[in-house]
Amino acid sequence: MTTEKKVARRKLSLLELASELGNVSKACRIIGYSRQQFYEIRRNYQLHGAAGLVDCLPGPKGPHPNRVPEEVAKAVLEHSLAYPTHGCLRVAEELTLRGLQVSSGGVRGVWSRHNLLSRHERLLRLEQAVSREKIELKPEQIRLLERFSPEFRERHIETKGVGELVAVDTFMVGHLKGVGRVYLQSVIDCHSRHAWGRLYTSKLPLTAVHVLNEDVLPFFEQHEVPVKTILSDNGREFCGRPDRHPYELFLQLEDIEHRTTRVRRPQSNGFVERLHRTLLDEHFRIKGRLKWYESVEEMQKDLDEYLLVYNTKRPHQGRGMNGRTPLQAFMEGLGQKDKTTSRAAKKTA
Repeated sequence: MTTEKKVARRKLSLLELASELGNVSKACRIIGYSRQQFYEIRRNYQLHGAAGLVDCLPGPKGPHPNRVPEEVAKAVLEHSLAYPTHGCLRVAEELTLRGLQVSSGGVRGVWSRHNLLSRHERLLRLEQAVSREKIELKPEQIRLLERFSPEFRERHIETKGVGELVAVDTFMVGHLKGVGRVYLQSVIDCHSRHAWGRLYTSKLPLTAVHVLNEDVLPFFEQHEVPVKTILSDNGREFCGRPDRHPYELFLQLEDIEHRTTRVRRPQSNGFVERLHRTLLDEHFRIKGRLKWYESVEEMQKDLDEYLLVYNTKRPHQGRGMNGRTPLQAFMEGLGQKDKTTSRAAKKTA
């Protein structure tokens, strides 16, 4: 039984007790009502019956007469969907410029009726609208979703097999006395995390081509696996005119697709960026304090020894690796690729 029904039954008991006793004052003292309340209850009961015993809140019934019109409320909701971080005053001013008169309080009232008072609730509404409808997001909406939504923040690169996506990047290791700047051309297979690296005194398209031609492609050819796609940033050593740039021409000759990341977005190439941090923490920062290097060749020799340990003996804690070494993941990826190829051949047959 609800509270309203309990109160209505108590009022009905008051009327019945007053009729039995024939004394209004005594019935009011027993039930706990005043005489004024008794006469109001009796009048409501005589006019409206049992429905008159239910408490009715004061105020207008139905929508408030000062509520904003439906077309204005619809415009507020549409604007809040397009710009979920705008406050009520900003929304009111924007709608005024469009010829719709509404106060900031009216905007807040619309938000309150639709549970959109907080910025988080309006951003969640945007996510739900995107999941239901195929709409084109504006750059500001994409930026806000990536900032506030864990689902957008935790996106990962997915690869089905080795060689499907290989990430490359140029990393400045430091300065070598008498030599100058030392750059690392790093390459990593995004499926197995198998890594390659060569040190140079300059970052040019020729050095980026050299590490692919000497180390990476021979390794894949040895295992009879093609490299399908190269992922790089927009550096000059990787990008240029397709008919003139050495790196672009080399990829065309090898029939490799070239993809680039978003400008000023290193997260898009997170595999190779994480490799750089590992190389710094586990190799360069330690060796730089244990040994005095006089040439790039000495640094390259120690780097090759570390990469051998990294690829064959060091358990990898990356996503999906489960403690396997990159070489183990590479060989298992070859087996998965062979199974996928055989299934495709059977379906074709």
